[in-house]
Amino acid sequence: MTDSGRAPSAAGAAVGRRIGIGLMYGLWRPRVLGAWRVPSTGPAILAVNHSHGIDGPMLMGTAPRPVHFLIKKEAFVGPLDPFLRGIGQVKVDRSTADRKAITDALGVLEDGGVLGIFPEGTRGEGDFASLRAGLAYFAVRSGAPVVPVAVLGSTDRHSRLTSAVPPLRARVDVVFGDAFQAGDQSGRRTRKALDEATVRIQERLTAHLAEARRLTGR
Repeated sequence: MTDSGRAPSAAGAAVGRRIGIGLMYGLWRPRVLGAWRVPSTGPAILAVNHSHGIDGPMLMGTAPRPVHFLIKKEAFVGPLDPFLRGIGQVKVDRSTADRKAITDALGVLEDGGVLGIFPEGTRGEGDFASLRAGLAYFAVRSGAPVVPVAVLGSTDRHSRLTSAVPPLRARVDVVFGDAFQAGDQSGRRTRKALDEATVRIQERLTAHLAEARRLTGR
């Protein structure tokens, strides 16, 4: 449940998707590859590389289904707080085991929704070189398939107006990979099982990123 006692809103996430479509396609030129690989129904986890602040909104506007992202609590300030809550996003405190965020995220999956996660935990090189255990936990606990996603081109150039975004009408590639099960199907949630799942996830995400770069030439 969220701070207000309500689960992340599926209807709100659908509104967020429509906003994302308008903004991302209005301001830039997304090229989407493999969106059909996202399961059309049921729970799914989108594991996205993270090298730019635009990566989350870009995925919200290009994914074939509404996405509930795990977003750091620092983003929930001022008017952004009610807005992000209103579009079904999940606030997470990265400095601790945030039980509220865990409950909210599992609730999204239990309701058959799509959870978006930056498995690197924070913005960086976007190469999946260092993964936190959160993605493995959600994948193993819920049994939801993981879909690797590579967002490429968001850091190639900066707008002349601000370095915070790519230039207007710049092309950004969003490449979806094949869904896979992170767990070993045993149902175990031990530390060893989660560590093994993390290794399995990292191998799949790294391989997908390499293939996405090959396909796009980036």
